[in-house]
Amino acid sequence: MNVELFNPLRWNKKILLGLLGLVIIIWFLFIDVYSLKIRWELAQQKKELIQKTEKLKNEAEILEQNIQKLENNPDLIEKIAREEYGMKKPGERVYIIKKKE
Repeated sequence: MNVELFNPLRWNKKILLGLLGLVIIIWFLFIDVYSLKIRWELAQQKKELIQKTEKLKNEAEILEQNIQKLENNPDLIEKIAREEYGMKKPGERVYIIKKKE
């Protein structure tokens, strides 16, 4: 029989290396799971930011269209000034009609 096969020192080395390998594998699993969680959270934040960016681009486009309308239509400026800001022309009377609640 081979004496080296039953050498306790050799078995202890194998067990120690096996345990060390197991610890390393478990450690990498925890780090990788944590890393995956962070990546998922960052991906969600990226989606939210992209949606906000698209929304803001749409709002900016609408505002740009409104600017173009106001630049090309002085009657629209007058209408907004009268309705929203209560402005009037010189010599003009403004009557305020209150609605019953």
